[in-house]
Amino acid sequence: MLLLGCIKEVSDYELAISLPNGLSGFVPVTQISDAYSKLLTKQVAQGELLEELHSLPDMYSPGTLVRCVVTSVEKSADGRRSVKLSIDPKKVNKGLSSTALAAGMLLSGSVLSVEDHGYLIDIGVTGTHAFLPHQKAKTYIKAVKKGPDLKIGQNLNCLIVEVKNEGRVVCLSIDRSEVAASIATEQQNWALSNLLPGLVLKARVQKVAPLGMKLTFLSYFTGIVDFMHMDPEKSMSYSPDQVVKACVLSVHPTSRAVRLTLRPPFLHAGGAPRQLPGQRMGAVLEEATVKAFYKQFGAVFQLDDGTLAFARLKHLSKTRKSFKPGAFKEGCKHKCRIIDYSLMDEMCVVSLKHQIIEARFLQYQDIHTGDVVQGKVLSLKPIGMQVKVADGIRGLVPSLHLSDVILKQPEKKYNIGDEVKCRVLECDPGGKKLILTLKKSLVQSKLPVLSSYEDAKPGLITHGFVVCAREFGCIVKFYNDVKGLVPKNELGSEPISCPDKVFYEGQVLKVMVLKCEPQQERLLLSFKLSSKPGPEDKWKCTPNEKQEAKYQIGEIVDVKILKKKDNGLEVSILEDEANAVAWIPALHLSDFVATSKLLWHCLQEGDVLPRVMYLSDKGEHIILSRKSTVISAVQEEQVVRSFSEIQPGMLLAGYVRNVMPFGVFVEFPFGVTGLAPKVSMSDKFVTDTKDHFVVGQTVIAKVMSIDEEKQRVLLNLKVSECSSGDSAAESFTLLHQYFKELEEIRDLLRRGEPSICELVPGKGVHLVVQDVREDGSALFSGSSVTGLTVTATHYHLGDKNIAPGEKRKALVLHVDALTSEVYVSLREELLKQRP
Repeated sequence: MLLLGCIKEVSDYELAISLPNGLSGFVPVTQISDAYSKLLTKQVAQGELLEELHSLPDMYSPGTLVRCVVTSVEKSADGRRSVKLSIDPKKVNKGLSSTALAAGMLLSGSVLSVEDHGYLIDIGVTGTHAFLPHQKAKTYIKAVKKGPDLKIGQNLNCLIVEVKNEGRVVCLSIDRSEVAASIATEQQNWALSNLLPGLVLKARVQKVAPLGMKLTFLSYFTGIVDFMHMDPEKSMSYSPDQVVKACVLSVHPTSRAVRLTLRPPFLHAGGAPRQLPGQRMGAVLEEATVKAFYKQFGAVFQLDDGTLAFARLKHLSKTRKSFKPGAFKEGCKHKCRIIDYSLMDEMCVVSLKHQIIEARFLQYQDIHTGDVVQGKVLSLKPIGMQVKVADGIRGLVPSLHLSDVILKQPEKKYNIGDEVKCRVLECDPGGKKLILTLKKSLVQSKLPVLSSYEDAKPGLITHGFVVCAREFGCIVKFYNDVKGLVPKNELGSEPISCPDKVFYEGQVLKVMVLKCEPQQERLLLSFKLSSKPGPEDKWKCTPNEKQEAKYQIGEIVDVKILKKKDNGLEVSILEDEANAVAWIPALHLSDFVATSKLLWHCLQEGDVLPRVMYLSDKGEHIILSRKSTVISAVQEEQVVRSFSEIQPGMLLAGYVRNVMPFGVFVEFPFGVTGLAPKVSMSDKFVTDTKDHFVVGQTVIAKVMSIDEEKQRVLLNLKVSECSSGDSAAESFTLLHQYFKELEEIRDLLRRGEPSICELVPGKGVHLVVQDVREDGSALFSGSSVTGLTVTATHYHLGDKNIAPGEKRKALVLHVDALTSEVYVSLREELLKQRP
């Protein structure tokens, strides 16, 4: 089928074409012309850009009329039809032969080559050479402003000026005034087999009907003008036998049906239809008046500015069942929204559907960078995920952005049809390009969106994602392709020798803007978010005077507790005649985090703690430690006293000094520190570093590498890497130490809570039912559990139906001394096993 279309949008790979009656189609880059396709093939084969091959935006402009032929109509999974077109003269002018060519004919041509005196034009007629002299192209080239010459593949409206040698040679003109004045006549011998859309002719009205008119033209042809293509100013005044100027819109090859338009912009060949002002697209109109209703097609409305608009039948109501024809009588008013503009009908397309009127996004222009949008998964490909944001709006989530971590098998996490919450990284309405992210850290971020270099003010803190980690530092990207550099000295509070081992591509981190030069698009960033000191987690001793360093690191002393603070104990060193004041951080009371909390809970002011090791003196106060692993390491000389002693492969006992999103800083006795990057922290996959380590935790670390010049150490904390030859002996030593400390805690508990010390897992007790909760668990009391909360879950009540006041025998499962809670079981199979 042949159609006259108008270019709506131009991209590098296709032309979007507006067709009559609100339809649209597209011309792929391979359907421009034979000569253009050959250049494309040559460029692909050579792998380099050809000077003579110009992009489609260099040759085509929106608003230009073109003759098209339908090559295929494809139906998508959601029932939408996609119309594929071609503007190749060989296909459009297929019905023409060299003998049928006559002076005055108007047809489509495409530039084949540039010669000395003009251009060779491909008009798609076998055996005919068409030539366009430079003189006949001058005014056209000047008017279109696409460069000093016509380009190979450029589509033209060609007027045949002269025919030589029985059609084997024709001379052409594309002069705008000559083309505009051309009219198809009987003398040009047009036949139904070669009649072309875009021809302007004189026609006679044969019949006028409510939905259009029937016309006769070129002696024996008949054609139809539908209601959308009558001249709006004269639509009520047409009468039989009236002679009108018309333009051929379409020719159907099998039914031989010819459709025409009487709209003024088409009545001069090469004209251009009126465009819709940009601000009108998407506008919601409170009152649009019905001008006419056509039960098979839809309704025509008059808008607030007097222009006409069309609503298809399916856009008049939510469903077919809810449609009421009575509401569309002439003069009725409705709320609607402009959803499209048909260039070929010079008419807005509107919708009355509530969900479309209320829709947040109607076109790519409505979406802004940083917007959080809901979408539906359409497909998963190696490049990423395609997401449908709204009707006609699709976005791409690159594979890097499918999650906070790189997904090797995204199909296991996402299914086609899933609803996903994304954030817009980039939106280019012109190119219909929408890039989204699914990284939760970015989607849920409450920090400002950095989408231009002008917004990057020094001190701004925002989220970004790492795109590159190298020796010089990290490159971090934000929205709209804004990117900046975090230099090596700004990567963290501790020196980092190998950024590529600490940071990974796609990692989301908070960054602070240090400096920005918008003109040069240069941005300097830092991962150190503030120069202010962090929360005070170390106690400063009461005396203001700096104490003299009397002790060596590793020296063992006994201490007496002076004060209990939330984060540690203030103690005095007993052997010191002056009773020097020192500090034991809460997490240095034991190698075990849970035990440290319990010890702190049980200890009282005045208690004496034996065998505490002098750890450091930072100038403000003495810090002591009770970590047995650290004490043993120092006493057995399995330590490094300075950076120069460190060797790759060493196993060192230390404690976590700081937990960062990119890794863990570990401190060793004598002040040496190192970094275990995220990838070397655990044998398990690490999503959040805080899930694996806490500040103060005792660790055994293996030295991976050292940077002597920058005094930096990289560590490995994986259990599989940090075990010495006799791992069984190590494990038993740790276990023995754990039980030894539990015994110590039990002795301390006997002072204040003697009842809790008698309760050990496996002990039988007699209890009284206090209460049965809604969730099926029960609370108990008894003389042996005074002051304690005793609970049995629903499962551990077995199949017994119990009531408050009943006496029951139970078995102790677990005792939590920290919260004074005891968990028991009434299940028979457990009670029977008790000796």
